[in-house]
Amino acid sequence: MLDIAGELNRWLAEGRDFAVATVVAVSGSAPRGPGAALAVDADGTAIGSVSGGCVEGAVYDLCTQALADGKAVRERFGYSDEDAFAVGLTCGGVLDILVTPVPADGLGRKAFRTALSATARGEAVALARVVQGPVKLLGQALAVRQDGSYEGELGGHPDLGRAVADETRSLLDAGRTGTFDLAQDGSHCEPDLTVFVESSVPPPRMLVFGAIDFAAALVRMGKFLGYHVTVCDARPVFASRTRFPEADEIVVDWPHRYLHRTETDERTVVCVLTHDAKFDVPLLETALRLPAAYIGAMGSRRTHADRDRRLREAGLTEVELTRLHSPIGLDLGARTPEETALSIAAEIVATRHGGTGLPLSGSHTPIHRDTVGPRPGRSARVAA
Repeated sequence: MLDIAGELNRWLAEGRDFAVATVVAVSGSAPRGPGAALAVDADGTAIGSVSGGCVEGAVYDLCTQALADGKAVRERFGYSDEDAFAVGLTCGGVLDILVTPVPADGLGRKAFRTALSATARGEAVALARVVQGPVKLLGQALAVRQDGSYEGELGGHPDLGRAVADETRSLLDAGRTGTFDLAQDGSHCEPDLTVFVESSVPPPRMLVFGAIDFAAALVRMGKFLGYHVTVCDARPVFASRTRFPEADEIVVDWPHRYLHRTETDERTVVCVLTHDAKFDVPLLETALRLPAAYIGAMGSRRTHADRDRRLREAGLTEVELTRLHSPIGLDLGARTPEETALSIAAEIVATRHGGTGLPLSGSHTPIHRDTVGPRPGRSARVAA
């Protein structure tokens, strides 16, 4: 649901009644993962998507019904063997969807408002909702912040609220979306509650080193994929806002020196486009010892061989060197800066999700596989 936070935040500000349908579990092949949402207001306006079209009509009807009767409901949609055009997922998967009414005067609106406004501001927050358990608790929500504070309540039980907030914070700290079980007394003994947690974290960083024409195309691709993009180059004449209007940050500094002082984490992507030993060797020596999600370096195979030799002389181990994607990108036959940026982005996506990079028509791997790591953007949809 947090992937449509901007529009829902506007609906809240306008005092609209609405219902939101959220994917809370997926099995088999499905076009969208946990956290995907469709919302419908009292006038029938719809935003978002839960299935890319397969069950949108039926889910829309559930939302209008929830608005009418004020009751949350959980429904399962799967493949129909008898009629591929019946309500179901013709791709063969199964979706569990929670539909929650959010009336303008409802008590649960405070939790939604907190989660949606924090997401819209780019702050870390998690929305926890009961997806299985007593009917009176179904759909009730808490918005949990990184410091452990929260808004909302669960059936007027403060002890249960605190227990859910504690569990939710653990998922938020990891930037994960998923479910956990609890008993109504907040313990893990004989659980009779299932809680779905959707985490929203600030976008991951893409660090592009080397202010060249290929970098300009990669900046645009990085923004399209939801990254916070920084361009760094030691040459002020090239590292300028005029050349990189879409970058979030432009830094004039020696690349390795900037990488030493800036923040990185397990979601950070590092793209080295300098292909100049005096820049990229000290930079990669630093990068390959950081917990980055992806590290790639541009250059010919001859440049790569020379770079590899220099890095080994600098003391990098075989394990550290295996993290380097060089030459950078997948083999798409790319020529132009835009095509090259696409090949780099394709390799980043394949690395993040464990993809092979092979044509789907010639492979037998699942089209929709479990996500390996948190996705960029506001909602990191990784099943716990």
